[in-house]
Amino acid sequence: MIISGEAISTTLYYDRLFECEAAKIGPGEYYFTKKDMVIVTVVGSCIAACIRDKNIGIGGMNHFMLPSNISEGSEGPFSQSMRYGTYAMEVLLNQLFKNGARRENLEVKIFGGGSVLPNMKSLNVGGRNVDFIRSYLQDEGIAIASEDLSDVYPRKVYFFQKTGKVMVKKLRDNSRSKLVAREDDYAKRIKAAAIGGDVELF
Repeated sequence: MIISGEAISTTLYYDRLFECEAAKIGPGEYYFTKKDMVIVTVVGSCIAACIRDKNIGIGGMNHFMLPSNISEGSEGPFSQSMRYGTYAMEVLLNQLFKNGARRENLEVKIFGGGSVLPNMKSLNVGGRNVDFIRSYLQDEGIAIASEDLSDVYPRKVYFFQKTGKVMVKKLRDNSRSKLVAREDDYAKRIKAAAIGGDVELF
């Protein structure tokens, strides 16, 4: 995994529930594919952007987190996080464009930005992530097809890129504490180095 940017996921498996090939991504990772498969992640305060070209059937998902503890600097207190979010989006979008996607055919669905990390509430990382992704897409002239953002719950996201279908499960049990611990650990390593359309809740 690359902490300073996005790394492609290497976690591939066969999903028995959906009976198809699957890729699982974590914080700082993305996956792009031309195949009919599902891409899976779990987000808390992080954002997952599911992007595809609806005409030619290619797409992918990224999973990015803005830094948890950003000091004031000459560019402002959140400049580092803005650059990181921008990089995460550009990596995935460039993969699509390189493989023939057209901006006017893009379908984007965004998830996460929850308030799930107790030690990050004063920085409102989830809320700033939500503000960032909406602003980024608006600046790029890319419409949001659907979203499931904010709240206090982590989400498990399944993205079927061929059809654009997304299934979202809000986590309220033991898997929540595991997600919080993982995001908190990732945030520390960074420092050292939203529903509509066909989104289905289950």
